[in-house]
Order: sequence, then C-alpha cells, then structure tokens
Amino acid sequence: MKAGSFIARILFVSLLFLTMGAIKDEKKIAIGTVEEVILLPWNIRLPARIDTGAAKASLDARELKIHGTVAEFRLPEDYGGMLLSLPIVEWRHVRSSKGRERRPVVEVDLCIASKRVRIKANLNDRSMVKYPIILGRNALKGHFIVDVKRSKIIPPVCPDRLDRQGPMEPQPPLQTSK
Repeated sequence: MKAGSFIARILFVSLLFLTMGAIKDEKKIAIGTVEEVILLPWNIRLPARIDTGAAKASLDARELKIHGTVAEFRLPEDYGGMLLSLPIVEWRHVRSSKGRERRPVVEVDLCIASKRVRIKANLNDRSMVKYPIILGRNALKGHFIVDVKRSKIIPPVCPDRLDRQGPMEPQPPLQTSK
C-alpha cells in the first residue's frame, strides 16, 4: 500500500468520524440558563437553573425525612407542596457553602424541552436560593447544548419515550400525597 493511499484512508475515516459527531450534535437541543421543566409523573412545573458548572442535579426537598432506604420530602409550597416518597439510590458527599455534606440521591423523571429524561438528583433544602432545581451536567449530557446568552428558550413538551441516563433498576411504586 502506498503512503499516499494510506494517508487518504486515514483522512477519510477521520472526516467520517467528525461528520458523525456533527450529526450527533445536531440532535442536541439548545436550552438557556433557566428553563421550565416538568417533574414526572406528577406533572409539576418547576423553573430549573441550568448549571454546567455543577456535576449533578439538586432538587429542593423540604421537611426531608429518611426512612431506611426511602426519602420522604415536600416540594416547596409555590409548586404545590406535594409530599413525595422516593427510594434512595445512593448517598453522595457534596461541597456546598456549608462545607461538605452527605445527601441522599433519588432518581426522578423530568421533561426538559422535548426530551423526557431520568436523572439522579441529590435532595437538599433550597429555600434560600431562587430555583427549586439545579440541572447539572448529568442531566444535560448527550441531550442538550446550553446557550448562556438566553433563558426560557423551549417550554417542556413530553414525549412518550424516556431517554434514560445509564442502566436502570426497576423502581418500586412512587408514593405521593398532598
């Protein structure tokens, strides 16, 4: 094989991979630094702060109580104050303004723009901040591009399909009450 032919093949393959990456990026949805999301299956609308500096999502959990492997908490009154009980999937050490904290992590389904995604979110009382949910890189990866100059670009419209973030275990039924 001639050197020129070998180099041409390498360039062709490289161009093919670059093109595939560009096509993949075209499927990503542009969202702003603040977007409305829907917490599913309860259809609760929340304003979300999109934070590419945060690794993980964080959800406002008032009156948080842990019962074995279940987290019970209330959403803020501004968003219905619903009591939710969700299984804890892990515990995570988080750096915050209070130092390092250990927080329970639950899986929640969200509708963001036209995507329905399941994410892991740590639970924390966010009453002292403006937004009841922060979406970090774990919620954005593979689905969204953030336009930092804009906010509230696309209202949430949920499809039937669920785009899952990694392997999922079957979940026990969710418990809710008012």
